[in-house]
Amino acid sequence: MVFGMKCASVPVPAAQFPLPLPPFSVQGNGRRRSSDRSRSRSHCRSRSAGQHVGPGGHAVHVKRQRESLLWTTYYIMLSSSRNRDIERRAEYLQADQCVPPPSSDSSMDRIWFIKDGCGVACAIVTWMLIFYAEFVVVFVMLVPAKDLLYSIINGIIFNALAFLALASHSRAMLTDPGAVPKGNATKEFIESLQLKPGQVVYKCPKCCSIKPERAHHCSVCKRCIRKMDHHCPWVNNCVGENNQKYFVLFTMYIALISLHALIMVCFHFLYCFEEEWAKCSSFSPPSTVILLILLCFEGLLFLIFTAVMFGTQVHSICSDETGIERLKNETPTWEKKLGWEGMKAAFDGNFSLGWFNPFSGLQCRKRAQSVSTTGIEMTKEDVTEALTQ
Repeated sequence: MVFGMKCASVPVPAAQFPLPLPPFSVQGNGRRRSSDRSRSRSHCRSRSAGQHVGPGGHAVHVKRQRESLLWTTYYIMLSSSRNRDIERRAEYLQADQCVPPPSSDSSMDRIWFIKDGCGVACAIVTWMLIFYAEFVVVFVMLVPAKDLLYSIINGIIFNALAFLALASHSRAMLTDPGAVPKGNATKEFIESLQLKPGQVVYKCPKCCSIKPERAHHCSVCKRCIRKMDHHCPWVNNCVGENNQKYFVLFTMYIALISLHALIMVCFHFLYCFEEEWAKCSSFSPPSTVILLILLCFEGLLFLIFTAVMFGTQVHSICSDETGIERLKNETPTWEKKLGWEGMKAAFDGNFSLGWFNPFSGLQCRKRAQSVSTTGIEMTKEDVTEALTQ
């Protein structure tokens, strides 16, 4: 709370509020009398001349230095507190400082990709680990197996799950999680909102945008994300309103292929113990053991991690509460969609095989052509529909 107002997103102008008194006090009315100033000057002269100063004068001098330091520190902290994000009405949004970004017709500009070094490295490591598991499963366990039917069935299952996991990872990484238009806190946009007297809106000073309800700013994506759950470096993207489904599918498919790989490793170890190690693999026995142990460790680690993440995400969807809202213990002001209704909202419709399809909702959009609007009248509903599309 700042001056009795809730925290939100707009800096307060310095002249809006008077400076309150600090939490500490100064003797008297806070002003130094002429006798005090003369005593201080004589005290300083006596110290510079090397004369002896009594303990009382030294204590007064130290006390005044401490009071001066406290006042200076207090007003520095007070001036910095004016730049905090607080909730204000539309007339205090300082919209003139926001400049909308230039529009571009390039199709490459519409591809969502976060240029974060850590996130890109984590995404590459994720793909490399999946390809390592693919190599060990196919060339160490399935190809040397004597049972052809066993190899074909398990090969199809594992490769299908791996493909779906990579596709879900790509969709979660390259899908806009629900970013709020950057720089839309302009004077024209604020006036178009037609705010009622006393109505409160939110503005993010970092990306200069009007924040809708349940939106939070991501310091990595440098955008405000609707229904932001968290920023995941493994998918190099935020998990938000538009890509939560793909993140849930990614964690589910990774957990499934990890479990499948662990089961096949156990069976392969039993097979090698019964037969000779030289016959159960095309690699040497030491290499086979090392590869299988590494795959077992990778599968166990990712099975636990992704299973926990999958359960957390399903719980968030069913309770209609994101991870950030749960951590901040925010009081819900929206109408919650609980249980099965939340799942249908997150997975776009009633239960079907499309829930497990990471390619659902993928559309190839044609490049928009310029159309003359001279003499054409558009209603507010037409404009809203056009902006939504």
